[in-house]
Amino acid sequence: MSYFIDKVVVVTGGSDGIGKALVDALLQQGAKVSTCGRNYDKLYSLKTNYPDKPLMVHTADVSKEIDCENFITETVKMFGTIDILINNAGISMRALFEDTTLDTLRRVMDINFWGTVYCTKYALPYIKKQKGTIVGISSVAGYRGLPGRTGYNASKFAMHGFLESLRTELLDCGVNVMWVCPGFTASNIRNAALTKDGTAQEFTPLDEANLMSAEECAQLTIKAIARNNRTLVYTWNDKRTILLNKLFPKLTDKLVHNFFYKKGQLVK
Repeated sequence: MSYFIDKVVVVTGGSDGIGKALVDALLQQGAKVSTCGRNYDKLYSLKTNYPDKPLMVHTADVSKEIDCENFITETVKMFGTIDILINNAGISMRALFEDTTLDTLRRVMDINFWGTVYCTKYALPYIKKQKGTIVGISSVAGYRGLPGRTGYNASKFAMHGFLESLRTELLDCGVNVMWVCPGFTASNIRNAALTKDGTAQEFTPLDEANLMSAEECAQLTIKAIARNNRTLVYTWNDKRTILLNKLFPKLTDKLVHNFFYKKGQLVK
């Protein structure tokens, strides 16, 4: 029997990429799913794909506290409680810090960090009653600084610190708090990544066909949730980067620099 049967699972940012793959996988596992996103048309399309499944969609911008509060409130009205919260909504950026507007950095932080904080704050009372799970979809960027991503790194470092602190606070409550770190994944995140002035990049510098699929990421994530993992780093390359950064930080500075720069230009 599936671990997720009849569990109420909230997934932020469920209209695209890993979020949508999570919604699909969780519904197939028998969960009751509530998801949000900013694009009504994408949410409506998702809903029409599952006319007979327990799926709630809600238009919300997770960078706005009132949107997060309303989303959680409507979820509880429909399903009665919340067992699992997956903080998936996020945005990336591609620009050198010296060229980047402060508004762009704030936007990344508001979505990635504050969106996690807001949804967790309003869902927590229900998750505590259910002895459930809180998840953050993060990145190796939460462990190691990457060039061209200062705002993204800051948001993921902040997410990790928040979730680790919360996990420690809740150790005696039966609530599992975890964060998972996909590697480069085929999704819309690079197209939507913010440039120096906050506009969307609208292209990807990577060969998306050779990246891990969103569906594979979703399957690895739900398996980790069912096992009550603390953390999950998906790829060997990311595990190696984290280990090298702990043991040989100066060497890792050079290796990361060489990976992202070619002939003095940021290329990834």
